This record gives sequence, structure tokens and C-alpha cells, in this order.
Amino acid sequence: MNDRRASANRKTSETHVHAQVNLDGQGLAKVSTGIGFLDHMLTALARHSRVDIELTCQGDLHVDDHHTVEDCAITLGEAVLQALGERRSIARFGYAYAPLDEALARAVLDLSGRPWAGVQLATTREQIGTISTENLTHFMQSFAVAARVTLHVDVLRGENDHHRVEAAFKALALALRMAIARDDSATIPSTKGVLT
Repeated sequence: MNDRRASANRKTSETHVHAQVNLDGQGLAKVSTGIGFLDHMLTALARHSRVDIELTCQGDLHVDDHHTVEDCAITLGEAVLQALGERRSIARFGYAYAPLDEALARAVLDLSGRPWAGVQLATTREQIGTISTENLTHFMQSFAVAARVTLHVDVLRGENDHHRVEAAFKALALALRMAIARDDSATIPSTKGVLT
């Protein structure tokens, strides 16, 4: 079996991000972004996808949270993209529902090599902790583009924004876990013979 580990770095005048993933991990997370709620969501993503994630970011949080959130998503997506390689012997598609108390979220994804994201978190607050809720949507969109994933995430119900967003991240994690699962073939799961 191929080793499905990879790392990525992003250094700009706004941020310095390092990400490392192991797609065949145990769901371990070592995350420090400077944004507590984002750390919480990335820890949930690791735990429920069973992808080991290490991610650190030094960002210009004195400006706002946008650059940090975006660059963490891009770097994590790039690491996942590298770890997937040519995407041979994977399930490719994943879908999941995840509840958190009154909130219910659905995520559907395709490791297609074609980046697209439709994300509807339907939050009502401007912030959760120190992160702008619009940037949580932007995180998922940026991750999908960088990882070259087709992604649909919808929060179907919920009243508490923390619950809504956490349910969405957990649904994403479970769908990712399904899609990256190894199958017994040595083929690329596409009628074209390539995923790009």
C-alpha cells in the first residue's frame, strides 16, 4: 500500500502556514491557528475523518481573521491533494449526515479532481468566538478548491450557530472518511481512467 502522507507550506506577507496529513491515521490533531474556534473545528475534522492533521499558522490576526482562515484551508487542501496522489484504489465518493443536538448537517463530496463548493451553513451571528462566520463558509470553499474536491455542505436545521457549524464540519469529516477509504482494486475510480 502506498504511504498517503503529505505536507504543504504557504508563506506570504500575511501568513506562514504548515500542514501535514496522514490519510491513514487515527484522527490525531495538533492544530494551532491562533483562532480557538477554528482549532476546535479542525480537531473535529481530524477526529471524525480519522485523518491525522498537524497544522500551524502565524497570521496577521491584528488585521482580521480572513487571511489566516483562507491560508489554513488552502494549505490543508494542498496537503490532502498531495496525499491522494493519482487517487487510485479509493472509494472516491462520500456522503454523511451529522447531528449536534438540534442541528443537522449533510455533506456530499467527490474526490473528482474538479474543484467546486456549495456551502450553506445558514448562520445568523456575525462571529463565533473570534472567527467571522462568513469565513467558516470560506474555509470549506477554499479547502475544496485546493484539494480539487467537489463539495456540497448544507445545514438542514438548527438554532445554535456553534452547533450548526460543528455539525457541518463533522459531516464533512465523515464524508471525507468514506471517500478516501481504500478499496480492493488498483484502479482509478473513473470511466475516463483519470481523475483531474
